[in-house]
Amino acid sequence: MVDSQTDVISRDGVKIGVMVDGKACEGFPTPSRKLEFYSATMKEWGWPEGAVPGYTHSHVHPANIDNEHGEYLLIPTFRLPTLIHTRSHNAKWLNEISNANPVWIHPVDAQRIGVQTGDLVRVNTEIGYYVNRAWVTEGIRPGVVACSHHMGRWRLETGRGTDRWNSAKVALGKDQDGIWRMRQLEGVRPYASKDPDTERIFWRETGVHQNLTFPVHPDPVSGMHCWHQKVTVEPAQPTDRYADISVDPAKAYLVYKQWMAMTRPQTERADGLRRPLWMIRPYRPAASAFKRTLQPTR
Repeated sequence: MVDSQTDVISRDGVKIGVMVDGKACEGFPTPSRKLEFYSATMKEWGWPEGAVPGYTHSHVHPANIDNEHGEYLLIPTFRLPTLIHTRSHNAKWLNEISNANPVWIHPVDAQRIGVQTGDLVRVNTEIGYYVNRAWVTEGIRPGVVACSHHMGRWRLETGRGTDRWNSAKVALGKDQDGIWRMRQLEGVRPYASKDPDTERIFWRETGVHQNLTFPVHPDPVSGMHCWHQKVTVEPAQPTDRYADISVDPAKAYLVYKQWMAMTRPQTERADGLRRPLWMIRPYRPAASAFKRTLQPTR
């Protein structure tokens, strides 16, 4: 059935398409099959303030970051053009080109912090810190620092684990206060193997595995992880060494609970739907996966 006023095609009460210039089309994957400026879905599922597109202040909005007290927005998700996400670690020639992920810092911020290119800096997150080298560049905005996420692989043993041309041997353990710490024992070195290129390795550092120091930030609406971090950056302390990592699990759990508190109770629905079927996902499961099993009432 076609509604002559809206050109929406319905079948058994469900909108399945739209008429465009006299032609039946599937339309957009929305309840109305049209591009919706006002989202009835957002209101129906408990977020009425987001029903109309607008700007949302995130946890790393400039208003939430105090540069004068050493706070910065850390971008940990940018990627060097020579590597492919985290999937090219076994490409030895690409690793020869790019084998470190220093912290990008604008000259104004570097002067404020008191560091130069190559100096060690300690990047403090909500749950710990990591130690990396500074790269002072005007290629980053003042008030923002960045660290590529391609590198920082590590192994506990030499004979097992990831490829030796892009990983460091580390010691990993928990101290008496429950703090997990990682320290490199050995960086990259040339070594003999069936591949003669392994004896031609000239680099010594493999980057820092910064992700270990990030608490879980589940977005209240989508549930996806909010990667950007509010951090403080300072010169490394005398006992710090390159690629040191420290993480407090108790603080990590506390941050997780704080973010979970920002969510809202699931909308109760008679059909048991726990997520709108029309919300697009990269790999969409079967429709049954979007529903929860209703418990019989007593």
